[in-house]
Amino acid sequence: MKEARDWNRMIDILKKEVVPATGCTEPISLAFASAVAAEKLGIPVRKIEARVSANMMKNGMGVYVPGTGMPGLYIAAAVGAAGGDPTAGLQVLKNLSPAAVDKAKKLVADGQVTVDIADVPNILYSESKVYGDGHTVRVCIADNHTHVIRIERDDNVIFRIPESNNAGSDPETTFLNNLTLEDIYVFATQSPLADIAFIKEAATLNTALAEAGLTQDYGHRVGATMNKEIKTGFLSEALQNLVIMYTASASDARMGGAPLPAMTNSGSGNQGITATMPVVVTAKKMGASDEQLIRALTLSHLIAIYIHSFLPRLSALCAAGTAAIGAAAGMVWLLGGTLEQIKSVVSNMAGDHIGMVCDGAANSCTMKVATSCDAACRAVMLALHNICVTGNEGLVSHDADETIRNIGSLAEKGMQETDREILRIMLNKNKSGSR
Repeated sequence: MKEARDWNRMIDILKKEVVPATGCTEPISLAFASAVAAEKLGIPVRKIEARVSANMMKNGMGVYVPGTGMPGLYIAAAVGAAGGDPTAGLQVLKNLSPAAVDKAKKLVADGQVTVDIADVPNILYSESKVYGDGHTVRVCIADNHTHVIRIERDDNVIFRIPESNNAGSDPETTFLNNLTLEDIYVFATQSPLADIAFIKEAATLNTALAEAGLTQDYGHRVGATMNKEIKTGFLSEALQNLVIMYTASASDARMGGAPLPAMTNSGSGNQGITATMPVVVTAKKMGASDEQLIRALTLSHLIAIYIHSFLPRLSALCAAGTAAIGAAAGMVWLLGGTLEQIKSVVSNMAGDHIGMVCDGAANSCTMKVATSCDAACRAVMLALHNICVTGNEGLVSHDADETIRNIGSLAEKGMQETDREILRIMLNKNKSGSR
């Protein structure tokens, strides 16, 4: 019965970590805090004081907030309070009205919104304190983008749960850390199809984002530009180019503020897009069945979650690169590869682009998504020819699961100073740019 219990836990984890979100999840977390605070206040919000952890500041400064046409945490805090849905979690801004957006922009323009760095131990932390006609409400979120840990009204605590700063004690993380690639492979390829069919929604949502990115003017137009150059003949319609084009176009739309939900992975829309679109494109190219698509998506997303369980929730390591390892595994399986070739993909990816830095969420994230997909396709190609980076090289070990742990160690221990320096550079190059 252990296998059945483990499979049920894997399903629960997929349902928890692969969820829709409208907008980049870091500013959306702050918007959610503001929406909850505004609801508890119950009267018009006149002023907002927000604080976020350093990593949240880094990831929220430059990304566009859906429905506003503006980037950054100031507008996120304001629009969450002005018109966010406090019951909608990561889709808090899904049904914004023009009036709410106008009110939020006025709050920002009038200097009634501040955003500072919070001195907290949590890597993921956001809080919003809203003011209105003699009353205040403060809402604090920690460790997960919608995990409310404290609510105060007029400085009196009305809700509180204990904070957890030790991710290693989390039962979900412990369970994931003790899995292997083989466990995930067996689950993805043999579990009852009905139990994992829900994962197909990732294909539906992220494909819609890709179409928006191809046809509308979002972000740096990486996918749309590739599409034009395929038509001119500068690029071919090879699988590698299609994988990069569709994945990048979805990221273009998401980072450029498209009012469409992305299916996330491990709290990130770009990770969800990267774990999804290469598999979708490969499945279409191969004429795969619905079952094959669902199983490949399950393999991709769960491997991405498994790898991320060894990483901090936010770090200096760009996790689009680790999500792309999951995508590469799904591609290998669709292309007829074996478990051993999937393990080779892990080694090939670790020997290639791992270590690409996260310098905050912004339109340029699409470039990193494209790079990750390029590396994934190269890793797949080599693995299918039984070519593999060996355990004598760099981060790569002789065992693929140990290689994954090495990637986690690099992010957890090796890139802390990198993270601090990136934020220092971002804050100092244009101190007014975050507004």
